[in-house]
Amino acid sequence: MGMPSPRAVLVLAAVLAGLSAPHAAYGQPNFIVILADDVGWGDLGANWAETKETPHLDELAAEGTRFVDFHSAASTCSPSRASLLTGRLGARNGVTHNFAVTSVGGLPLNETTLAEVLREAGYSTGAIGKWHLGHHGHHHPSFRGFDYYFGIPYSHDMGCTDTPGYNLPPCPPCPRHGMAARVARKDCYTEVALPLFENVTIIQQPVNLSSLAARYVEEAARFIQQASNSGHPFFLYLALAHMHVPLGVPLPPPPASGGGIYGASLSEMDALVGRIKRVADSYGKGNTLLWFAGDNGPWAQKCELAGRLGPFVGAWQRWRGGSSAKQTTWEGGHRVPALVYWPGRIPAKRTSHALLSTLDIFPTLVALAGAALPPNRRFDGLDVSPVLFGWSDVGHKVLLHPNSGAAGKDGEIETLRLAQYKAFYTTGGAMACDGSIGPAEHHQPPLIFNLARDIQEQEPLDVASREYQAVLPAISRAYAQALEDIATDNISVADYSKDPAVTPCCNVQHVACRCQVPESHAAVLDRHTERRVTPLCL
Repeated sequence: MGMPSPRAVLVLAAVLAGLSAPHAAYGQPNFIVILADDVGWGDLGANWAETKETPHLDELAAEGTRFVDFHSAASTCSPSRASLLTGRLGARNGVTHNFAVTSVGGLPLNETTLAEVLREAGYSTGAIGKWHLGHHGHHHPSFRGFDYYFGIPYSHDMGCTDTPGYNLPPCPPCPRHGMAARVARKDCYTEVALPLFENVTIIQQPVNLSSLAARYVEEAARFIQQASNSGHPFFLYLALAHMHVPLGVPLPPPPASGGGIYGASLSEMDALVGRIKRVADSYGKGNTLLWFAGDNGPWAQKCELAGRLGPFVGAWQRWRGGSSAKQTTWEGGHRVPALVYWPGRIPAKRTSHALLSTLDIFPTLVALAGAALPPNRRFDGLDVSPVLFGWSDVGHKVLLHPNSGAAGKDGEIETLRLAQYKAFYTTGGAMACDGSIGPAEHHQPPLIFNLARDIQEQEPLDVASREYQAVLPAISRAYAQALEDIATDNISVADYSKDPAVTPCCNVQHVACRCQVPESHAAVLDRHTERRVTPLCL
């Protein structure tokens, strides 16, 4: 067989270049990242056959790729979101625990967000939903790369509402004008109402939780429409209130599924995702990559209002008391459902077992947009576009799981995944449904589980076994290298100071900061049929 002609070599090189750089061959795609809150791996029917409330998400899985070994970057809200938007763990970006209603700071301003990179690359950028990365001054999303913001500044249990929904313990509605403030109830915010922002303006306080999901869909559809009509590619970051407590049940409620209040709320989330998918497809099927994932696992202490872990029960911890879900580094705390849908580009009906993380969203979308990563810092995420396109099923060799509010210092790395092995240097410290809190324990040498045959994390390897002795040196090396890499990086420090004066408040003179919408516009505001009016603060 003869040598190929120079022309054939050039053609082949062009084809290969197109494969390695999809953005060059197809132009810049649109991106929608949907982040569900406190969702369990087993809350997706495609993952767990017992779940029946997610037909739209299951359709998304059938038409795209499902990732079954996908992890949140942390096991609680603010650190997880900071890592998604920076591609860096909290040990690098400074966000190691949750911000408060009175937090002065937020995600450090020297950290570059995904929205900032994509906007510089020509994208229209929008954030809809929960932020929880700082709301004061330039920490607000309008100053972090987003052209448009509509949502709440932190979790929707961090302020009272007139529609408090279902929580454990149940929380009272906001006090009304002229009413004396009630006695504070543990775990409930009763002094300040939950605000709803459009860009930097509070447009409703308290927000109506009963209509919030529908309003998110409406604003997302409007953003997609306007961005599509502008001729620019867009990036939409949609951070849902579902499935965090308090849970609401939509009106009218969905058909009974046997899943109770949680199942009804899960059905509402599923329908919301289905609507977003249909809107995106209506502006050109195949133009938009949609990535659905969770921010961390279920909040076990909320009992029947918490999500489904599937098989990831953390049995070793359960036997000793305490939770093995949200806030912990057991699989139930950070292994989350994940789907990617991009018709014509990403294989349909595919299940990937690659070890991936929300950390990978930043570098992957930056690469697909043809943009460059910010300089002078290291990233924990990988460009996993070869995995998305089905060319590879290899993700991280090593994945770090930071302490997230259970035992150990927040943000420190004391759990490590190496291939199928998982090592714990610290366990315990999170509350279970029964009120038990597992004792904080430090393990030296570490507990090591082989997840390939013990997905329930039931029985650690015997320290004296040949398998343990064979894998421990590799784990110790990987752990030491990871800590050294972080220690020598350009590390940020978040400001966690508090000041009641920075609390989002429409009018400090009014009980609970309540805003009153003129009566003639109140129904319009919650029917979503017109643009909102500016509320009058009393």
